[in-house]
Amino acid sequence: MYNNNLAYNTYIQNDIVVESPAKLVQMMYEGILRFNMQAKRCIETGDIEKRTYWINRSSAVINELIHILDYSHGDVAYYLAGLYNYQLQLLMEAALYKDTAKIDEVNNVMKGLLEAWKESTNVG
Repeated sequence: MYNNNLAYNTYIQNDIVVESPAKLVQMMYEGILRFNMQAKRCIETGDIEKRTYWINRSSAVINELIHILDYSHGDVAYYLAGLYNYQLQLLMEAALYKDTAKIDEVNNVMKGLLEAWKESTNVG
């Protein structure tokens, strides 16, 4: 079992290495949406440990999106930094108050950003 996981993880890492930066950002948005859906399911079932795990995963990806912002491109980066930080706040509140509506709000924003990203980069 361990060897299978190791092989799969190596494959995934190699797959990510060959992707373009535009595709990687797309994958990050998609990951946030997947992680949030898992977190929402855990809130609904009362699984505190997994809820925390999935919200932390989603938050880590958002933090990485903040980290890779290029502020030399003007106001858009500053806007996105504020938007991403607000999404982190919503996720923290979702975890604290077991509020799936907060996760839905984050997902709506991320879906919009994902679609805009796909259109602007022609990555599909």
